[in-house]
Amino acid sequence: MKRVPIAVMLVTVSCAVFAQKPPVYPAKGQSPSQQASDDSACYSWAKQNTGIDPAVVAQTPPPPSGPTGARVAGAARGAAAGAIVGDVANDNAGHGAAVGATAGVLAGGARSRRQHAAQAQAAQNTQQSELTTYWHAYGACMQGRGYTVS
Repeated sequence: MKRVPIAVMLVTVSCAVFAQKPPVYPAKGQSPSQQASDDSACYSWAKQNTGIDPAVVAQTPPPPSGPTGARVAGAARGAAAGAIVGDVANDNAGHGAAVGATAGVLAGGARSRRQHAAQAQAAQNTQQSELTTYWHAYGACMQGRGYTVS
């Protein structure tokens, strides 16, 4: 397994978190140091008032994509159905069960991939929603301090 240096991971997380940060412009002649101070205060305020820490949200791992047993369950269902069809069609339940099990494995794998994709999409939607909530609060704070937030 390839190891990624911690500095690279922090930069990646920082980029992902702050990619959604709205641009903020001083509207009342605030100095860069005042803007940095206000930015820090609003970051903390939004974190406290929303209960969302964008750095933690961005580090949330995706849902596990390990085996779910869908292939085994599909094989069992397919073998059972195939045995019935094979027995009725040509008095060869064993051959029908083998064909059904193979088809069941394929169907179970497809079902498993769809489930994993749906879980990943739901996790991404939740993460996006939390970050949007956080950045809206941050923007409101900055506007209250006299900045234009786009």
